[in-house]
Amino acid sequence: MKIGVFDSGIGGLFVLKELINKYPNNMYYYFGDNINIPYGTKSKYELKLLSSKIIDFLMTKEVDIIIIACGTISSNIYSELKEIYDIPIYDIISPTIEYLNNSNYKTIGVLATKMTVKSQVFNKINKDIHQASCPKLVPLIENNLDYQETLDEYLKQLPKVDTIVLGCTHYPIFEDYLNKLNYKTINMGKILCEKLNLENNKELKIRLYFSKVNHNLITNIDKIIKYDYQLEELCLNYQK
Repeated sequence: MKIGVFDSGIGGLFVLKELINKYPNNMYYYFGDNINIPYGTKSKYELKLLSSKIIDFLMTKEVDIIIIACGTISSNIYSELKEIYDIPIYDIISPTIEYLNNSNYKTIGVLATKMTVKSQVFNKINKDIHQASCPKLVPLIENNLDYQETLDEYLKQLPKVDTIVLGCTHYPIFEDYLNKLNYKTINMGKILCEKLNLENNKELKIRLYFSKVNHNLITNIDKIIKYDYQLEELCLNYQK
C-alpha cells in the first residue's frame, strides 16, 4: 500500500512513526513543508494553497490514501480538501475528538497552534476544555532550541487539568516532559493509527521530501525515524 503523509515540517514524522509501528510493511511518502513553517499563523487561503500543492505532489506518487499529519490543516480546511480530491484523505484531529467524547476524561487541556485554537474544532469535545494557543513552540522545535521555559508559560493557561491533548503533531517531542509533570498526554497520531485499518504489504520503504534540507532537519529526522529512509529536498512552488 502506498501512503502519503504531510505536515508543515517534522511534526508529522511523529505520526509517520506511529503508522510505521502499526503498519510496517508499506510504502510511505512524506512531505514536510519546512520552508513555509509555521502553518499555525497562516490564513485559510494560504493553508489551502500549500496543502493543494503538497497533495498534488503526493498524488503523482500514486498513493492510495493521504493523511494530513497537521493539526492546523486538519482543523481549518480538512472538509474543503476532501471535496476537492477523489482520494481517501484522513485528518489527525477527528479521531481524537471521537475518542475523547467516548472517554471518561472530565477536564482536558489542549495545546495547539493559533489557527487550530481559533477554529474551535476542539469545542466539539463534550467535556470541560481549556485551550492554550502556542505560536512559539513549533519554531523552537524545528530549530532544536530549548522549549521548556516557553512550554511552562503556556501550561499556566491550562488550570486544573490532568490530561493534555497534544493538539499539534510537533508536540509529542515533549510528551515525556509532560508525563514527568504528572500530566496524562493524548497523542493524536497513536489514536489515528488505532482508528485506521490499513493493509500491510511485503516491504517497508520510506521516502521523505522536505522543502529545505539542512543539518537541523537531518538531526531531527534521525531522532524520530529509526528506519532507513531516502531524503530529498523538494521546494514546491507557492505563490499567494
